Amino acid sequence: MSSAELTERLRVASTSAPASGPASGTGPAPGTCPAPGTGPAQTDDLTSLSATEALAAFRDGSLVPSELLAATIARIHAVNGDRSTGINAFTELLFEDAMTSAVAADHAYANARRDGTRTPALLGIPVATKEKHGLAGRSLTQGLAACKGEIAATNHPVVERVLAAGGIIHARTTSPEFSCATVTHSPLWGITRNPWNPAATPGGSSGGAGAALAAGMATLATASDIAGSTRIPAGFTGTVGYKAPYGRVPGLPPLAADWYRGDGPMGRTVADTALLAGVMSGRHPVDHGSWGAHGIRPDHGQPTGPDAVRGLRIGLDVTLGDYPVAASVRANTLRVAQLLEAAGAEIVPVSLPWTTERITRTTFAHFGHILGPAMSEITAGTEDQLAAYTLQFIADAASVAREVSLPESLAMDASLQRDLALEMSGLDALLTPTQAVEMLDAEGNYLDGVTAPNSGGDGSSSDTRRLGHYWEAHMTSPFNVANRCPVLSVPSGMSSVGVPTGVQVVGHPFEEGMVFRIGSAIEALVEMPALRL
Repeated sequence: MSSAELTERLRVASTSAPASGPASGTGPAPGTCPAPGTGPAQTDDLTSLSATEALAAFRDGSLVPSELLAATIARIHAVNGDRSTGINAFTELLFEDAMTSAVAADHAYANARRDGTRTPALLGIPVATKEKHGLAGRSLTQGLAACKGEIAATNHPVVERVLAAGGIIHARTTSPEFSCATVTHSPLWGITRNPWNPAATPGGSSGGAGAALAAGMATLATASDIAGSTRIPAGFTGTVGYKAPYGRVPGLPPLAADWYRGDGPMGRTVADTALLAGVMSGRHPVDHGSWGAHGIRPDHGQPTGPDAVRGLRIGLDVTLGDYPVAASVRANTLRVAQLLEAAGAEIVPVSLPWTTERITRTTFAHFGHILGPAMSEITAGTEDQLAAYTLQFIADAASVAREVSLPESLAMDASLQRDLALEMSGLDALLTPTQAVEMLDAEGNYLDGVTAPNSGGDGSSSDTRRLGHYWEAHMTSPFNVANRCPVLSVPSGMSSVGVPTGVQVVGHPFEEGMVFRIGSAIEALVEMPALRL
């Protein structure tokens, strides 16, 4: 394709925009017109393709990467909207560079079909990367005024690997400041909304990633997780998110040494998420805590589909102690368990001796000695420009750290880990909800906590319970305390407020294959509606 043809393809994908366009960035003017010969229905069909389906089409020549990218660009212009009322999933758009890469991928596939050569794992797939995953020469602010104007000197390890695998980074996604909230809004980037219900948040901190995937504005996305920041948006957006065992996906020092954290993949299917996990995973020289082989998918050699769970013993804990689980979340989790049982798994009731107060105190003691002080140092002198949730996070973490020493914090971690190990003894995995509530408001700060509707043992609505911290609305952080356990969040159905619900599959330490095995069965058994925008 000539330079003129490339320019024309990009122009056609980026003209005739509606009044409200995507988040400001470096891409061309907003637009809704798809590539020539691609009507609106066909564009939607292309942007709903899984990465696995798209790669197969690239290989047989029935689709080329530049067509998929053009459809993705048109989709972004049609549905992303503005920073106040729209989905607003992006901090930056990189359409021109992305289209150049897509056209190069077109030629690479043509050559591969002719020569029989292998192509890289992600060649031609549009990947949206979280802004915190630095891209050399681009912004690296994490939504913080203190970091405004900061530019990444090098690529983050996961960005490096996405690019090396042929992935096309066409956009960068929003998060709350310093990725420290379970909603996604900031003074710098505005409000990110859930495509399923714009009044709701897509979750956080990888909210832009979840929203982009759900709305067909990316095929794959990178995320991160220190208390649920991959799994929470996956649960709220009907997508799939994976928290790998600590160190399996390399991060950046010094905070890569925080044993609660980890970077990871998000996708629309379990197989897609495993594909990106394989690309991202493995030892990297920048992160001395990283481990394992690079390029090995966590589902490698695993059976897939509903029959994959036959003979497995899967624990079920709907409340993880005393989480106030909403009726629809409870019902959908129990339905998943019933479907797994019908497919041949043995479902074993489990009751972890936890409380939300104990979990919150444990995690904030940890944050008070590591993440909180780091945030204070980075934002010193700019406190008047910080979001309210950031100030509260720093204050809450510092308050607990004054009462709990680091050695005491380690003992609290070990206690939760021991409880989990005992309850999972003799089981292949644990099944539990991803979120306890049906939704959080897109614009909410929840500085005084959150009121959660509880439900009775039969799933019926009962009373409400006031949670002192909104992080207690999510059932994810215990598995960052037990961060050697792989955890996969997959869709479990829809809530009563039109927001998806999710379940977590928790594996024994380092046993990645099992969570993907069970996740693939859940995906095959649970029918989710299509998102219509």
